[in-house]
Amino acid sequence: MSQGLVTVFGGSGFIGRYVVQRLARAGWQVRIAVRRPDEALFLKTAGDVGQVTPIAANIRDDTSVAAAVAGADAVVNLVGILAEGGPQRFDTVQAKGAARIAAAAKAAGAKRLIQISAIGANPQSEARYARSKAEGEEAAKRAFPDVTILRPSIVFGPEDDFFNRFARMALMSPALPLIGGGHTKFQPVYVGDLAAAVERTLGDPATMGKTYELGGPRTYTFRALMEMLLKGIGRCRLLVPLPFAIATIKAAFLQLLPVKLLTVDQVRLLRHDNVVGANAAGFKELGLIPTPLESILPTYLDQYRPSGFYNKG
Repeated sequence: MSQGLVTVFGGSGFIGRYVVQRLARAGWQVRIAVRRPDEALFLKTAGDVGQVTPIAANIRDDTSVAAAVAGADAVVNLVGILAEGGPQRFDTVQAKGAARIAAAAKAAGAKRLIQISAIGANPQSEARYARSKAEGEEAAKRAFPDVTILRPSIVFGPEDDFFNRFARMALMSPALPLIGGGHTKFQPVYVGDLAAAVERTLGDPATMGKTYELGGPRTYTFRALMEMLLKGIGRCRLLVPLPFAIATIKAAFLQLLPVKLLTVDQVRLLRHDNVVGANAAGFKELGLIPTPLESILPTYLDQYRPSGFYNKG
């Protein structure tokens, strides 16, 4: 039985593909709103014939956003960037883009809006990423007061850009940097659990107008995550503490490369722990149990292991 029509902005990305698959299995008609619909064609098999439909939409354009949400019962905004480049700016994508989607969803008569933000979203943050996330939250609330906001910690899964990136670095470099000494704390959340949270909030009117911070069952320092990664891929590498001041200088040059290995803004983010707040609602309030990192991470580190390597755990 159809749950209705949901428009998912950014549905072809890392998180988006899991959200689309989850919602299709739950019976939603899914409209994937992306800049390049051809890159989302692989998701048509996530549901029955005609259940999943990619369409072109640019969150910088009012007309295409309005067309993407026309007739939708619900809207999910997953669009975000980790580093700026070209026309993709934090303010444009994560603040103004969120405002445009929320306003269009309200005008179209959508009953639900789910805004994916991030733990650490703060209008006073020195990091532009965190500020723009907070501005996007506030803009969405103004346009669509019943918006549900989900703030995940770093999201992991087979296609993630965190563990995969450091695994590739470990194959090429004899050392990995521990920015700020590696003391920053994280609460990694499995992408499948984030998708489940989206489905649960859409199906529960009691979540309307609320904010949830989503983290996994355990907290780790950055050093602990790198040690787990190296053990998983069977590599011995030096873990070199890099003070924030030196990391900032290095990032100023690295962010000029076509592939931004590190940016100054990311160094600013690493000055603060990325964990669920003490009084924040989270998975427990949604009736969900988060998946441990240890049960998923080894399943996609195989590709980086030396031939014949066997990890006894």
